[in-house]
Amino acid sequence: MSKSILLIGSNGQVGKELQQILSSYGNVISVTRPTVDLTQPDTLCSVIRSKQPQIIINAAAYTAVDKAESEAELATDINVTAPLILAQESQKLGAFLIHISTDYVFDGNGCSPYQETYVTNPLSVYGQTKLAGEKAIQETCAHHLILRTAWVYGAFGKSNFVKTMLRLGAERQEIRVVADQIGSPTWAQDIATVIGQMIPHLSPEISGTYHYTNSGVASWYDFAVAIFEEAQQLGFPLKVERIVPITTAEYPTPARRPAYSVLACGKISTILGTYPPHWRQRLRQMLAE
Repeated sequence: MSKSILLIGSNGQVGKELQQILSSYGNVISVTRPTVDLTQPDTLCSVIRSKQPQIIINAAAYTAVDKAESEAELATDINVTAPLILAQESQKLGAFLIHISTDYVFDGNGCSPYQETYVTNPLSVYGQTKLAGEKAIQETCAHHLILRTAWVYGAFGKSNFVKTMLRLGAERQEIRVVADQIGSPTWAQDIATVIGQMIPHLSPEISGTYHYTNSGVASWYDFAVAIFEEAQQLGFPLKVERIVPITTAEYPTPARRPAYSVLACGKISTILGTYPPHWRQRLRQMLAE
């Protein structure tokens, strides 16, 4: 039976992919600003109450990691208060809430992939607000799926690491990239696909937190090298000749980032019966598209 799905944040890099993928899973109502402003609780409540969806997917977030250090109030409105309202309205409706979270809820002091049950300890305002949003949902809405992911890039959205590297690579001969932060680059299209694949499985029994990224690990430096290798083969206009590995200390940023934030994806893979594809393969496909 076709489900009624409300997609919030349909203009972002995951949201745009979800718009294309969700149509085969139900009747999708996509909303974005100005129809819904996550800093204005009333607009959220009224759209949910008027549409009465069976599934609510929140693909919107405040994701400017460094700016969040000086815009904590705005980050809190979007990453904590809005998810709380979504959870309250979902609970009243008996709807299932799907919410996207982040690897930045961990401090990165580990050296093996983070399971869903591992202790969280975010280092940044962004990570703290995302974790507080998770907790608001867990405490408020019985039927929820929180999907933590990492290092997201895609064809849509204003900016991401791949787009930034391609822009800099077309302008500069030398680019310096941090080599001591380790994670799993993840294509936005794969996140959207896995959310779609989870919809038929939604039930009270599977409520909870899940990790999903592409498989394999890389540093930002490794990721940059791969971007330029793949882009060169595809004929992208590039000037770059040297990519120089540097330390986090050599590239200070307002927000602290986890040094190691690889997520273990076994829990969701068991439900779906498939393991996430490798990040390098997906990068190649995204650039080709």
